[in-house]
Amino acid sequence: MKDSLITLSDPQSPAAEAFRTLRTNVIFAGLEKPLHTLLVTSPAAEADKSLTLANLAVVLAQGGRKTILVDCDLRRPHQHVIFGVAAAPGFSEWMTRGEAGSPPVLVSSGVEGLQLLPAGAASANPADLLTSRRLEDLISQLKNQAEFVLFDAPPLLAVSDAALLAANVDGAMLVVSAGTTRREHVQRAKEMLEKIKVRVVGAVLANAASESGLARY
Repeated sequence: MKDSLITLSDPQSPAAEAFRTLRTNVIFAGLEKPLHTLLVTSPAAEADKSLTLANLAVVLAQGGRKTILVDCDLRRPHQHVIFGVAAAPGFSEWMTRGEAGSPPVLVSSGVEGLQLLPAGAASANPADLLTSRRLEDLISQLKNQAEFVLFDAPPLLAVSDAALLAANVDGAMLVVSAGTTRREHVQRAKEMLEKIKVRVVGAVLANAASESGLARY
């Protein structure tokens, strides 16, 4: 399904250029405070946050920034579909059976400088995995292997998973969908992140009625 990644299928398009602009903004956001770990989520399920994050990961790697993309959306994982790799083993297996202090086995994305940690097998209680102290160990291991570690999280208002993850990273980004994401949901999501003292580095408006399809950061 890599042809759905505009940054690979049509790198000269306005949409691909919009993702490169997003990359620049993310890099600049890390100049004042470290931004090695970034969680990407959406207020509700309608925003295509997984594809937006995958394109961001691609352009970071293309720009010479070694990147790891972790699919933590254990309820509806999608990164393995986007990149055409196996879903397991992955995040859930390491969180339940991985040895402390040992890095997880990462998967090649087919893009130089970009590796994946797929979601892994379905978990009956994803929130329980995310409250484990093993999450801190995993993040520490991944930070030693890349300049950017990006986390694909479930919608913030739907389940507690994203908030649990966000408390362990340097910053969070919201993806909202033009014409479908409700303004009050965006505000509630932002307030939820700020309440747990998560740095909100920006919001991406996806599927906008513009040539880029990625209108604002």
